[in-house]
Amino acid sequence: MNTPNAEGNAALEAIVTLTEKLTGLLADQARAFEQHRPQDAARALDEVSRLTNVYRTASAHVRSQPKLVEDAPDELRRRLLRATEAFDAVLERQGRALAASKTVTEGVVKAIAEEIATKRGVGQAYGPNAARRVPATAITLNRQA
Repeated sequence: MNTPNAEGNAALEAIVTLTEKLTGLLADQARAFEQHRPQDAARALDEVSRLTNVYRTASAHVRSQPKLVEDAPDELRRRLLRATEAFDAVLERQGRALAASKTVTEGVVKAIAEEIATKRGVGQAYGPNAARRVPATAITLNRQA
């Protein structure tokens, strides 16, 4: 028969394992962005989303019952703390990698748009041949993306 303390310890063990797995996946994604390989980060996106939802629910459960952590053995509390600290660190790393990737992507899109605008502006003529120009198309840059 499981005691409340044993059930609480099992729940904390599960959160430690979940946090470590999620931390590893996020570290892999951050590394992919740092190496300018977002396609590699995209491979685990579904799993990261799934685990993030599980983590959100599990951590809310633990926060709502602080006695679980208070009653846990010292070693388990230390492991939970280390896992949480590593998770926080990798979230910061991923945030920096994503911000850098976004900046690079926006720069590339802006450069392409400027090049297209420059090319379209060259050779625009008035007169009999002006009707044969290629019709203009729009490119919209969204600085909020």
